[in-house]
Amino acid sequence: MSMTEQELKPENTAATNELSALVIALLKGVIYQEGEASLWNALLNLQARVRDYVTVLGLELVLDESEGYAFLRARLESEGEGVAKLPRLVARRPLTFPVSLLLALLRKKLAEFDASGGDTRLVLTRDQLVELVRVFLPDSSNEAKLIDQIETHLNKIVELGFLRKLKTGAGQPTAFEVRRIIKAFVDAQWLNDFDTRLSAYQVQINATSAGDSNG
Repeated sequence: MSMTEQELKPENTAATNELSALVIALLKGVIYQEGEASLWNALLNLQARVRDYVTVLGLELVLDESEGYAFLRARLESEGEGVAKLPRLVARRPLTFPVSLLLALLRKKLAEFDASGGDTRLVLTRDQLVELVRVFLPDSSNEAKLIDQIETHLNKIVELGFLRKLKTGAGQPTAFEVRRIIKAFVDAQWLNDFDTRLSAYQVQINATSAGDSNG
């Protein structure tokens, strides 16, 4: 049997289709073990082929089996001569200051939660999240406006995939699950400098508030 005939065998075609489906799903966003079991299992079986495939696109596969997530990120290219820089397929997303602050606070909260050795899912109500960030924001006489602003930032973090809004019954508080993928973006070294960063955040926000008052 020729190589062409071998490649056209049904089982090979099926494997190629499965590989393509995995890469397309990863290009669209994060694959989670929870809720996407079939995709996740297929990725575990084909991860070597996926890595080879996306390398050609200038990407690398980040897969954390213990935490149950996988995603693609731009691969760092060497700066040597003759290395062509490929167009970026995974766009960088500039974050506003409040969103960056919330991500830092959520990452620290998750680290504290993990250290307690409790449940594997960190769930926080909207009110808990508001209180988490309130202390780092300028004082406001308009409570409703402050909460609306924080909810806007929370919605952005949901859109980015670091929070998941949970379905709650009537009369129950709005709740969010902190997605563990946040650990891949805010690492341990970053947390070691957390207090210093928060001090800088407060200086920046106070300067912004003073500027707004003067304006």
